[in-house]
Amino acid sequence: MSLYPPDIEAAAARIIALYTALGQMVATAESCTGGLIAGALTEIAGSSAVVDRGFVTYSNQAKMDLIGVDSVTLQTYGAVSSETAMQMAHGALFRSRADVAVSVTGIAGPGGGSPGKPVGLVHLAVKARSGFVQHREMRYGEIGRDLVRLATVRTALQLLIEAVQTSA
Repeated sequence: MSLYPPDIEAAAARIIALYTALGQMVATAESCTGGLIAGALTEIAGSSAVVDRGFVTYSNQAKMDLIGVDSVTLQTYGAVSSETAMQMAHGALFRSRADVAVSVTGIAGPGGGSPGKPVGLVHLAVKARSGFVQHREMRYGEIGRDLVRLATVRTALQLLIEAVQTSA
């Protein structure tokens, strides 16, 4: 029995199969999901051939120390921004052996939102050594912390599928 809903488990299994077939590896850089993306991937047998590492960078300091997010980026745009998500993906990619990295940073709630950055706002990015780069802004709304985090996992897994299909 999986810890994750069936659709997340199926997406993770698809990623493991796709990346295994191509001999490629994945890294994750997670803030609001706290490791759930890496957890979903490693739920699948055979994931050790695909998952290189996961960075849980919940604090701004961790984002800077572990994956090289620039302090100026954090001060200028904030932790929850497209700029930070892009730097997180870049840092995870180049501080790992992965071919593709996905990053997420957002406000899962229930508090912490503001008019400009409401609860449920999540920025995701994916970057591949092939040159493929994509950012996605999601506004899941105030659906509850658990549901925001699971929705983010779903979107991140979809980005990993798109990245490998585009660069393959």
